[in-house]
Amino acid sequence: MSAETSAAASGQFTRRRLQFRAWRGTRPFWGGLFTMLGGFLILYFPYAHLQLGHLTMTMGTPGGSSSLIIGALLMVLGITLWFQLHTRVFAGVAAILLALVSIPLSNIGGFIVGFLFSLIGGAMAVAWAPGAPPQPQPPAEAAPGEGGAPQTAEPPLQYPDAVESNDLSGTSPANGANGRHSAG
Repeated sequence: MSAETSAAASGQFTRRRLQFRAWRGTRPFWGGLFTMLGGFLILYFPYAHLQLGHLTMTMGTPGGSSSLIIGALLMVLGITLWFQLHTRVFAGVAAILLALVSIPLSNIGGFIVGFLFSLIGGAMAVAWAPGAPPQPQPPAEAAPGEGGAPQTAEPPLQYPDAVESNDLSGTSPANGANGRHSAG
């Protein structure tokens, strides 16, 4: 190994991290992650073998099949949120509905935790909107008074005949409408 090897490796890491950050910023990343995590929790609890000392507890319930279906669908919706941006509203609403359905069908929605993660993830997906692309800045041109003298602002144009009014309805007595709206 040489002294340059570690610098190249950290540059590679930094470049990959910045690429991931740019990719993450163009999609509802956190909504998808929360949805997948909620789906995993809903899927996990009915099939988990919990041990308390030498006692093994299993959650073998009739809700196991519905937990499998709901959890798998939520995980697929989370992946869909990452890779299919045009379906984000559908996937978000579907995640919210599946989270609500998981309460009575699969162990109180993964003991409320899976339900909350899925609900928040779906809401984040529905609320996410793509940002506008940055507008290119025009090149800075030389100002007309660049000789060192300060520029003075032009006074605003004043029209003595103009009536100052905040009434935007067009029913001001000044324009002859006599306070009544015109219905067409």
